[in-house]
Amino acid sequence: MRPGELWSIGELAERAGVTVKTVRFYSDRGLLPEAARSAGGHRRYGPEALDRLRTIRSLRTLDLPVPDVGRVLDREDTLEDVVDGQLRQLGSQLAALRWREAALLLLQDCTPEERAERLLLVGAVPAPPSTAPIARFWRRWLPPRLPAAVVSAVLEQSVPQPPADPTPAQVLAFARLHAFVSRDCGGGEFTQPAAHRPGGGRPAVLYAGLDEAYALAAPELRAGRTPHAGQALDCFVSAYTASTGARDTPDFRRRLAAQLAADPRIDRYWQLKAEVSGPSEPTAGAAHDWLLTALRTETARAA
Repeated sequence: MRPGELWSIGELAERAGVTVKTVRFYSDRGLLPEAARSAGGHRRYGPEALDRLRTIRSLRTLDLPVPDVGRVLDREDTLEDVVDGQLRQLGSQLAALRWREAALLLLQDCTPEERAERLLLVGAVPAPPSTAPIARFWRRWLPPRLPAAVVSAVLEQSVPQPPADPTPAQVLAFARLHAFVSRDCGGGEFTQPAAHRPGGGRPAVLYAGLDEAYALAAPELRAGRTPHAGQALDCFVSAYTASTGARDTPDFRRRLAAQLAADPRIDRYWQLKAEVSGPSEPTAGAAHDWLLTALRTETARAA
């Protein structure tokens, strides 16, 4: 190209290996400014347009939207930022596809009677699934006015994250868990165990202590040991004494065992969570059951 020479839209398209329609499209959207106009009003482009057009084509090959391409070219956003955003979006799309594939396999490998039930369950869960309904369930379950740090700790421990590459069984368990937390539990104002209800002491102290007790019980569960007295059980009882100001006595332990055992449990929730998350780590519900069994066994022997 001679100095000062300008190309027509057709010449630029030919050098770039694209159609005239493509050049016009990017020009009309401001991505490919023209250098001048001919006497007849036709567009003319300089040599810098060829490099710019090639950059546009490379970005579009990566499926970047036209507005994002424009921001990269105008240096409003760095290419790194745009690529990071695209990767996040692509990750979400892939997660949705993997979830849909597992859901379809779930519907394929079952009897006609099971298929109708499973369709209703998985059809109520978006892909990729959201944990928001499960988090809302726990916010209703927890006593009011808990410190934000305590609530966050409980949610982190209790709300299962959908697997990145789920099996059909995990999709079914998550769908059942979604249905479990979405239905009206009924049964009055409170669904928590009585010892956890508002007015029963300092709930923030209770939940912090329970978190420590569950952590101590986890190795016992992983090892498959029978519930027994020891440090984990003492910490479990201490969570209740510290929150109420009571003393740890045999009588207190008997009353606590009866109180916890008499109230409704959410074992089904924890069973489903374990099916979603896998057996790698004991759930808080499994740890609570282990500790409660240890407490009841201890008080029964003492009696």
